[in-house]
Amino acid sequence: MITELSEDIIKWIDEHRNDDTTKLRLSCRKKDDASIYEYAIMQIECRKKVAKKLHNTLLSPYFVFPTALSAEQCTSDDLAEFHATLINEGETILDMTAGLGIDAFHLALKAKHVTAIDLNEDVAHALTINAKTLNIPNFTGINTDSIEYLKKSTEHFDTIFIDPARRGDGGKRLFALSDCQPNVVELLDLIKQHCDKLIVKASPMLDATQVLRELPETTDLYAIGTRQECKEIVAVADFKNPKISPTLHCVTIDDETSDFSFTLDDESSATNNYGEIHEGMYIYEPHPAIMKLQPFKLLSQHFNAIKLHQHTHIYTSTQIIPDFPGDCYKIAKIYPFTSRVAKEVVKDYPRANVAVRNFILSADELRKKLKIKDDNKYRLYGVTIANGDRLIIVSTPV
Repeated sequence: MITELSEDIIKWIDEHRNDDTTKLRLSCRKKDDASIYEYAIMQIECRKKVAKKLHNTLLSPYFVFPTALSAEQCTSDDLAEFHATLINEGETILDMTAGLGIDAFHLALKAKHVTAIDLNEDVAHALTINAKTLNIPNFTGINTDSIEYLKKSTEHFDTIFIDPARRGDGGKRLFALSDCQPNVVELLDLIKQHCDKLIVKASPMLDATQVLRELPETTDLYAIGTRQECKEIVAVADFKNPKISPTLHCVTIDDETSDFSFTLDDESSATNNYGEIHEGMYIYEPHPAIMKLQPFKLLSQHFNAIKLHQHTHIYTSTQIIPDFPGDCYKIAKIYPFTSRVAKEVVKDYPRANVAVRNFILSADELRKKLKIKDDNKYRLYGVTIANGDRLIIVSTPV
C-alpha cells in the first residue's frame, strides 16, 4: 500500500524516529490500522538508512519510500546532482529505470520534462507521489516495461538515462554492461532511435576499456567517487556530437568537485618522472576515481611529480602540489623493508593506517607482520621503488 503520508502519520514518524523499530513494530501489531503503522515504520527505517545519502531529498517530511530495497539501491543526492550536470538546460529526458527517482528528480530541476519509468507498480506510484511532494511539476511517472515502451513509442528525447540492474540470479554481481538488465548493448540501436544522447550509469567494478568496447560511441566516460571510494562509472554517448577519441573524467565529489580529464592518447604519449625519495618530501595518493581510470603517466608528467616505480602508483615531490587529485602526506620516516625492520617500525610508530602499493605483502599481511594497530595519525606505506628495493614509508597528513 503506497500512499501519501497524512499529517498525523508524519507527526508519528517524527515522534518515533529514534525508536527501536523492532519494539515499535511489536507495539503496533494490535492496532486496528496496523498496516498503516507498518508502512510508517518502514519509512523510519529507510530514513535512518539513507539520512546522509539523501540529505537534501529528506528535507521533505512527505517523501515516501515504496520498498526497503528502493532505499538500499537509490542514488545519493550528491551523485544525482552531478548527473544533472551532464544534461543541458531545457532538455526532455527519459529515465528507463527510475527506481526511487533520485536521479530523475534532480534531472527535472534542469530539464524541460522528465518521463520516469519503473516496472514495479508500487515504485512507479511512489514516483508520482514524490514528484508532487518535491514540487516538481515537469515530471511523469509511468508503470511499464521501458523496453516495450520504446518499441511502441514514436517520442524522441534529448537524453535517455539508464541505470541497469547490476545483480544476477542469487545476488550474483555483474561486471559487464551486457550482463546487466536491461541489456544496454543489445538495445543500443533501439535507444538511438529515440534520443540524441545516452547516459548509462554502471557499476564501479566495470573495466573502463570494456565499457568503451561495448559502447564504442561513448564520447565521455566518468569515474565518479569520493576520497574514500569509486562509486560508479558513467558512460555518455552523444550521438549528435561524436568524438574520435572519448574523454575520460576522474571526478571526485568532496567539498568541491574536481575533474581530471584526459584521453587515452594523452596517457599513452605521457612519460613518468622518476627520482630519489627521502624524508621530508611530500607523498601523494591518487583519489579512487583516478585509480579507476589510471592516467598514471599523465599525472607524473602533468604535475611534475616523481613516480616511485612504473607499477607503484603513488607520487612524491619536494614542494606541495596544490591541485594534485589525491591526498597529500609528508614523509616522516623511511625504512628499508628487511626481516629485522618490524621491531624498529613498531617501536617508533605503534599505531598507523597501513597501505601497500606494488608490494610483496597485502596491507593486512604487512600490518600483522609489523604488529601495528590501526590509527589515522600516520599513514604507512609498503612500496617498491624503481630499482626494485622495497621500503616502508611513514607519513603524516598535510
